[in-house]
Amino acid sequence: MRIERSPSPSQVGFSLGRRQFVIGATAAALLAACGDDDEESGSTTGDTSAGTAAGTTPAAEGTTAPAADVGNVTFGSNQSDEKPKAALAAAIAATGVDVTINTVDHNTFQENFNTYIQQPDDVMTWFAGYRMRAFATKGVVGDISDVWENLPDMSEGFKNASTGLDGKQYFVPFTYYPWAVHYRQSLFDENGYEIPATWDDFKALCDQMVTDGLIPLAAANDGGWPQMGMFDMLNLRINGYDFHISLMGGNESWTDERVTNIFTHWSEITDYYQPDVNGRTWQDAATALGNKEVGMYLLGTFVAQNFDAATQQDILDDITFFPFPEIVAEHGQLAVEAPIDGFMMAAAPENEEGSKALLSSLGQAAAIDAYLAIDPSVVAANGAANSSAYNALQQKSLEMVGSATYIAQFLDRDTEPDFAAQVVGKAIADFLAGQAVDGILATVEEQKQTYTFE
Repeated sequence: MRIERSPSPSQVGFSLGRRQFVIGATAAALLAACGDDDEESGSTTGDTSAGTAAGTTPAAEGTTAPAADVGNVTFGSNQSDEKPKAALAAAIAATGVDVTINTVDHNTFQENFNTYIQQPDDVMTWFAGYRMRAFATKGVVGDISDVWENLPDMSEGFKNASTGLDGKQYFVPFTYYPWAVHYRQSLFDENGYEIPATWDDFKALCDQMVTDGLIPLAAANDGGWPQMGMFDMLNLRINGYDFHISLMGGNESWTDERVTNIFTHWSEITDYYQPDVNGRTWQDAATALGNKEVGMYLLGTFVAQNFDAATQQDILDDITFFPFPEIVAEHGQLAVEAPIDGFMMAAAPENEEGSKALLSSLGQAAAIDAYLAIDPSVVAANGAANSSAYNALQQKSLEMVGSATYIAQFLDRDTEPDFAAQVVGKAIADFLAGQAVDGILATVEEQKQTYTFE
């Protein structure tokens, strides 16, 4: 197999075929995914908040307001955790557009998105790549190709990641972040732990942590998405990027021995997990990491959102990460996951002019700079954003993504969304609950036949 080096997220992204990337001459590939999402979303009857009593955003001082009064825009948001919620409000305020934010719990938003998108807000948070294209193909989100005429600081790669199969744009990228194994530097220093480069090193470190009275691995799966990250990293390390993308595309059997091998390796580390993984939120697991009750945590860098800079800056300064260890030498540590988050417009918004004005403004540096001033756990998609203020975690994210050969999406953004949520997510939860792997995978393969993939 010929290994191709793909450009950094600031340079490239998806081609129109979901299984191929646009290959460039510089650093690493596109990102497009991650996080916590299942397919459908809830109604936006939740908290309306953006900085004023009426739930509308005030124009931020010194920002560039739209050329004309474009009226009120409704905005459906999955940013329900305190820090990203405040950061998004600041970003929207920086646009100068009058916006009403309707915030819904993150997991609820994703789990009910199919229902929500039938009567959505004008603009909404969502995810790049497959998950965007799935709804663009259904015709339930709006063509914003003209908005892209006003986004000079977005790379061609991010534009590719925002493009539907019809060649039109349906998405404005905002931030991205890698998944990696997080830890507290002081804990490693105090115990003399070294960064594990291989699977055997990783398991040996887990054994040492047990001897030292620690739970080695923080573990959460509430909402059904966090442990998809572990599945992805094991597959990428054991079977490689090409097989992973082919499996996500519905082109491989889930009863293949290569898939079984993922779970065989996974079984080697589940005893190192916190107990009752399926009932734990990612925030609770992050708190355990911050308290030094656990040694390591595979998660996106949004783990930092769990800590308050006013009272826990010492923890924030202490958290760092390393790439998931090598398992099969052929595949090494070539691949990482680095999801892109951003925004879409409804297919028939009540205020189309205002919606496009808002999206154009959210695609500018002022909006993302306002966001990152509050939530510095992610990296800006906009090439003109102020990276001089990036903290150590953000700088390390840039380096890790920039040095990768392949960048995958998170599982529930790399495949048909409902298949991820209703089939694979349940299979992973069943595995973690102790059910037999052969039966689980046979069920996944049977149910896969009822889905249509790109």
